[in-house]
Amino acid sequence: MSELQPIPDGPLRTGFTTGACATACAKAALQALINGNTITEILVTLPIGQEHLFQIFSCDLNTSSCTCSTQKDAGDDPDVTHGAIIGATVSLNDSGSITFLQGRGVGKVTLPGLEIGVGEPAINPVPRQMMQNACKKLLSENQLEHKGVEITVFVENGEVIAKRTLNERLGIIGGLSILGTTGIVTPFSASSYIASITQGIDVAVANGAEELVINSGARSEKNLKLLFPDLPEFAFIHYGNWIGETLEKIALSPAIKKVYLGIMLGKSVKLAEGMMDTHSGKNTWNKEFVWQMAKDAGYPQDLLEQILSFNMAGRLTDLFSFAGSEPFYLALLKACYENCSVLIPSADLVLFLISRDGEYIQYPNEFS
Repeated sequence: MSELQPIPDGPLRTGFTTGACATACAKAALQALINGNTITEILVTLPIGQEHLFQIFSCDLNTSSCTCSTQKDAGDDPDVTHGAIIGATVSLNDSGSITFLQGRGVGKVTLPGLEIGVGEPAINPVPRQMMQNACKKLLSENQLEHKGVEITVFVENGEVIAKRTLNERLGIIGGLSILGTTGIVTPFSASSYIASITQGIDVAVANGAEELVINSGARSEKNLKLLFPDLPEFAFIHYGNWIGETLEKIALSPAIKKVYLGIMLGKSVKLAEGMMDTHSGKNTWNKEFVWQMAKDAGYPQDLLEQILSFNMAGRLTDLFSFAGSEPFYLALLKACYENCSVLIPSADLVLFLISRDGEYIQYPNEFS
């Protein structure tokens, strides 16, 4: 998962999940197979009750199967699957059941801890239910209730796109996950990111992790991995901006005994004040709070005045030497520690304040 992007101004257009797209393709393919006619569009009922008419990008029909595809529209969300070609191949059999197979570009689950069992294609429960409901309705309408349906979901170039996600860390190998709980992609929604945090912690716990390294994203994690080279990939969790939600999830997992939290300066000044969601669109850093913290630490008036002139928290390194013995950083990290440790009372917490150059200050430390 890449570093978080800023939310643009103005109204944002919603889109549709990979699960909704796969459902459209599976339904279109089954309808074409039953009726013997190719399909150019298909109406899908989403889990939230809303209906949407999906355009079918291609429909390849033969006597035994049909393959349909569509192009995913994620709206204005910076989704790595936006524009991807998602499809499904459907065939009928006499099993009386609906089964899912892994097509090209769709991952396979290889680690416990997810909602889908090991060895299964990474098609989440809600998309599976959507496809089952659509297929059962079509079978019933055509007096084919006794028939079974085999659905193979695929994503063109899904193996490549998946490299830009955290799938491999979760044990999803070979491609993307087919996701979605509502069918709708809400641009810059916290729900999808928080869901990935929850999944990551579940996988770590299911695979015996007792220590987690939580961090804001790829840049801070790169530095932290140098400190913990022996920890497995699944022990590293991106919290993005949702520190509070991450710690609350960890608190529900008593197997986790130690948490290392990496944070950069801009987020740390918000966390020190008690902002557990550090998104720039939600919260801005409070210069007066930082001024008071520095004042309480005994810094002179001329330095304090410079804090109020800064337009970004990163400038604080111009005033305070980045070292574990610097009183300002000790005060800053102490406040962060107190706000976070209370959320995970059963686990030890260690903080790492990371500079733009990759240097770090650990807290608690010998000067604490």
